[in-house]
Amino acid sequence: KICESSGESLVSCEGECCSVFHMECLGLKSMPDEKFICTECKNGEHTCFSCKLPGKDVKRCSVNMCGKFYHEACVRKFATALFESRGFRCPQHCCTACSMDKDIHKASKGRMVRCFRCPIAYHSGDGCIAAGSLFVSSHILICSNHSKRNHSSSAVNVGFCFVCARGGKLLCCESCPASFHPECLNIEMPEGCWNCNDCKAGKKLRYKQIVWVKLGNYRQVCWWWPAEICNPRSVPLNIQGLKHDIGDFPVFFFGSHDYYWVHQGRVFPYVEGDKSFAEGQTSINKTFKKALEEAAKRFQELKAQRESKEALEIERNSRKPPPYKHIKSNKVIGKVQIQVADLSEIPRCNCKPSDENPCGLESECLNRMLQYECHPQVCPAGERCQNQCFTKRLYPDAEIIKTDRRGWGLRTKRSIKKGEFVNEYVGELIDEEECRLRIKRAHENSVTNFYMLTVTKDRIIDAGPKGNYSRFMNHSCNPNCETQKWTVNGDIRVGLFALCDIPAGMELTFNYNLDCLGNGRTECHCGAENCSGFLGVRPKTAFATANEEKVKNAKLKQKKRKIKTEQKQMHEDNCFQCGDGGELVMCDKKDCPKAYHLLCLNLTQPPFGKWECPWHQCDICSNPAVSFCEFCPHSFCKDHEKGALVASALDGRLCCSAHD
Repeated sequence: KICESSGESLVSCEGECCSVFHMECLGLKSMPDEKFICTECKNGEHTCFSCKLPGKDVKRCSVNMCGKFYHEACVRKFATALFESRGFRCPQHCCTACSMDKDIHKASKGRMVRCFRCPIAYHSGDGCIAAGSLFVSSHILICSNHSKRNHSSSAVNVGFCFVCARGGKLLCCESCPASFHPECLNIEMPEGCWNCNDCKAGKKLRYKQIVWVKLGNYRQVCWWWPAEICNPRSVPLNIQGLKHDIGDFPVFFFGSHDYYWVHQGRVFPYVEGDKSFAEGQTSINKTFKKALEEAAKRFQELKAQRESKEALEIERNSRKPPPYKHIKSNKVIGKVQIQVADLSEIPRCNCKPSDENPCGLESECLNRMLQYECHPQVCPAGERCQNQCFTKRLYPDAEIIKTDRRGWGLRTKRSIKKGEFVNEYVGELIDEEECRLRIKRAHENSVTNFYMLTVTKDRIIDAGPKGNYSRFMNHSCNPNCETQKWTVNGDIRVGLFALCDIPAGMELTFNYNLDCLGNGRTECHCGAENCSGFLGVRPKTAFATANEEKVKNAKLKQKKRKIKTEQKQMHEDNCFQCGDGGELVMCDKKDCPKAYHLLCLNLTQPPFGKWECPWHQCDICSNPAVSFCEFCPHSFCKDHEKGALVASALDGRLCCSAHD
């Protein structure tokens, strides 16, 4: 860490930094007998690996043997940093070159070669490493950013605009040969030093890249000479021995077949069609003409190799879904918290262990009606309780499949009943600020697949980097599943439930109800008869015309205005169950005046959110009721109302069998 060189007699710090030192650099004559801890680890003041300023406000990378520390503001400047529930993975665990190429899945995979001086890392091999980097060992290098050469004084700029290929008054980059007309970039002529967008973004030249070089004798009148950037280890020994510095790299000149060391300030990339670079010039000699032909041929060879490699990788990736980390429960990121309720606060249902299916799908479990999951220590049904699907992860068997036009999907292996729990939507639990940062980063990297689902205003599940099989469920305008928000042990979680009976072998889908950001719309390929054509657009109905929709919307608006002017809804003063007064819970359904004691509802605390009383659900099947007893909360649906209610002697008001 002190002299930046390898060798023997190295001693490792056993503190948090994992640094290695020469004994001579530490002033030690022999290996320490006890555990060695460096000064920074003893004091607790580590240096930020990015800005090189020490302090106690720095945070350590979450990767075990990394040992790099950063200010949070410093590490957030790097698009290659990855924030997780336990902290962050620093940029040295993600390939800078792949990140520049927008290949974010490949960027964090494979063996890395890391810069010793800054948070830069590349995949090992000529395909990613920046030309001009100096290898210290097989996995450590000093990247070309640390060149001692002053590129602003040695850059040789071209005499034409990189956009329109014409001359004139040009704006020249201080770090590379690029030149532009200010009007071609839609900017004013800046004052002082200026760098092009590629140099600002840190884009570097790579080995086996065809370039144009400006160097002494290797130019023809005003033309640059074509060459290929070579790895220093592949050039002749006498060329390796020539004087050069960090940031310099050898090039092989086409035509003359000579080598020389150059730097980024004298090189710019060759592109397809540059063979016609000097067409019409009569003073071109045979060597330069030969160089143009060799460069064009070599360019096509490298292009074919690259396309073949990409095609092989695409074919290999098409056999399995894009990589993600499979998790079983939500993982918290940043300031988001998972709520945990006290046992005394968890509602108790009225089911019994002797019931046929206690707390089951067709039971009258109050918790299930209110979308609360029973707690094993609170539920009267005990071990027989069937309302613990989230906690026990009782998912029907499913498999990931490849669809025709919608990428990957999820298919059930067994039949699923209507209302049955299908899966929980899990992922990283993030807040709105982190969500916006991820969306921004995704747009910058040309990512088009999103897995974000809103739970509450400031809690969002992102199943992109981490999730379970539910992340593969596709959208449909006529879905067979729906999302429901359930309270599980005091925390709100999202489950997917069957909307209808689903046979084995059927693909599982739900309506994304997508909120589109900006003007872009994603085309829908669900294939349903009522398909709206785009995600986020309401599906078509069988009978509604455009005019009917307008009339319907107008009526809805009128109703909303009317609601605002109406007086506050009045509720009864006595409990509808027992008839006594006291502290009551009010029904939130419009025009329902009923109120209840918590004990009469078998609840220990008021229900969360908008709540409808039991009077509106059928006593037998829990479907919406159409016939109501006017003396107690008993009610019945259309299928079960026959014979359930009779007219009483009190003005003919309907009553159930519980009353005389």
